[in-house]
Amino acid sequence: MENQISSGRGTLINPQNKFRNNFLGKFHKEGIDDFEFSLPRTVFINEYPKSIVSKNDSPDIPFDFSINPYQGCEHGCVYCYARESHQFWGYSAGLDFESKIIVKHNAPELLEKTLLNPKWKVAPITFSGNTDCYQPAERKYKITRELLKICLKYRNPVSIITKNMLILRDIDILTELASRNLVHVVISVTTFNEELRRNLEPRSVTADKRLKTVKKLTEAGIPTGVMIAPIIPGLNINEVPLIIERAAEAGAFDVSHTVLRLNGAIEEIFINWLKAVYPEKAQKILTQVQSIHGGKVNDSRFMKRMLGEGKIADMISQMMKIGRKRYFKNPGFPAFDTSKFRMGGMYTIW
Repeated sequence: MENQISSGRGTLINPQNKFRNNFLGKFHKEGIDDFEFSLPRTVFINEYPKSIVSKNDSPDIPFDFSINPYQGCEHGCVYCYARESHQFWGYSAGLDFESKIIVKHNAPELLEKTLLNPKWKVAPITFSGNTDCYQPAERKYKITRELLKICLKYRNPVSIITKNMLILRDIDILTELASRNLVHVVISVTTFNEELRRNLEPRSVTADKRLKTVKKLTEAGIPTGVMIAPIIPGLNINEVPLIIERAAEAGAFDVSHTVLRLNGAIEEIFINWLKAVYPEKAQKILTQVQSIHGGKVNDSRFMKRMLGEGKIADMISQMMKIGRKRYFKNPGFPAFDTSKFRMGGMYTIW
């Protein structure tokens, strides 16, 4: 397999769905495996779920409720932990995750129904607990924008995680939410190395554009932070100090991080990618990844899986600590104001 810089996809494989006994594949009639291969086009699949707000019970995730208006993601990040969940919908965690995008059209209606329920106790809802709510599909479907309108209407706090500058399209609603202490935004940044970014996250925007997004949001009064994610030993770990410094220069309220972990099918996908794109240092990188997860490439232990352990994980944590102390005088986000919640909404906007 050749270097994937220009493939436009994060992976070129489609591992079998672990929940299915049968799967579709493309095979040459003579058993030759190096015949012409064409990447699939992106298709959008209409879905109308019965609920949209998910409850989180994991003690190491800093939110209790989340919404994902899309399943699958065109950004194609090869490391994305959300790939694993695509199998629950009957698809592969590989190319299917990047090319078969499920669009939850009735998400705004379901959110409003949830907030109108007398049993709902006002709490922040995180957009993108799984896949990016501002991925390319949002430009067309605008579901995230409608969800934000609902949150503003009912004055329910919202937290957003994204790597796409498309979020600036909704700066009007975000400003209204921010004026009432009802929104936090986190922009993820992985690398300033453009060759690495194109390989890791083929359909994402550059780190420079992400930090410009941070700057525009904070200048508009919207509390915005940066998450360095994921930190991968041997690939982007050396950039941590620079990302922290640049995040502070952009006006970020805080900076945080996660380390790479290869859960489920992502192990096969990432290792295949790594050996294809960086064959000369693939084994060294994998060894270092294993060192932060107790000898494995994946770690499901709460309080350990996100930040890792061992010498390399400790070094990363120390870099983060020193960087935050040096560049952030008062790191952290302002508290959400849950007192403004309005059952039934006070009035309709937009």
